[in-house]
Amino acid sequence: MKKVKKAIIPAAGYGTRFLPATKAMPKEMLPIIDTPTIQYIVEEAVAAGIEDIIIVTGKPKRAIEDHFDKNVELEADLEKKDKLEMLERVRHATNLANIYYVRQKEMAGLGDAILTAKSFIGDEPFAVLLGDDIVINEDTPAIKQLMDEYDKTQSSVIGVQKVASEDTHRYGIIDPKTRDGRLYEVNSFVEKPKQGTAPSNLAILGRYLLTPGIFKHLEKKQIGAGGEVQLTDAIQMLNEEEQVYAYDFRGTRYDVGEKIGFVKTTIDFALKSDFKDELIEYLKEKLKELE
Repeated sequence: MKKVKKAIIPAAGYGTRFLPATKAMPKEMLPIIDTPTIQYIVEEAVAAGIEDIIIVTGKPKRAIEDHFDKNVELEADLEKKDKLEMLERVRHATNLANIYYVRQKEMAGLGDAILTAKSFIGDEPFAVLLGDDIVINEDTPAIKQLMDEYDKTQSSVIGVQKVASEDTHRYGIIDPKTRDGRLYEVNSFVEKPKQGTAPSNLAILGRYLLTPGIFKHLEKKQIGAGGEVQLTDAIQMLNEEEQVYAYDFRGTRYDVGEKIGFVKTTIDFALKSDFKDELIEYLKEKLKELE
């Protein structure tokens, strides 16, 4: 039985929702307090036991590589100034995992981004973690929950959670067949169904455990929603020849792909920080001003 040791993190998109900030800075490098969003994703993969990570980047994404690389001058300066706690945090990002990079030549969709990493994955099962969703579970990382289900089923497992019915058109949605606890057999996967037509409110939320059989369907480069190669469409084709499962993973999900979600995430993380008391007082004052 092959163990899951590799993960793909797609990070090639333009990040248009956050322009002009993302004109020169990758959206994955936008910080939640003082940590780039992509570092939370890498940390989740590492905590789950992933050993090798490939990040699919685009042209203006060099900052991601620099972040996970060693900065000799900065480290020497911090050490000289005896800023040892900060030095440890800087080195932490560098030493997280074996991280590799491949460039997606054109923005042709999530499915195309995953296909770009085919030679890195080979014939092994692999994880996919999207950077728009930070999931916090102190006991078992979200992707590790999917890995555990793969160990039992030896099949692809897609991470889902329930969303509001009025939001189903924003996501890939599953049509469940049978349910065993949190694990679902799936009739079909539908990418961004029109409002009011979704078969359930179980949405695919940025965590996947896939068998290498997905690549032959991605290679078809079937154009789907938004005129792009959609990963959900390839998963549906895979599901027609081998059972694909969905798992309702446990954890608090933060949507950092939208401005309001990013702001809410920042506030929630700040309320868990060492300056939470000062922030609470500030928020109370602002709320009084709005009364």
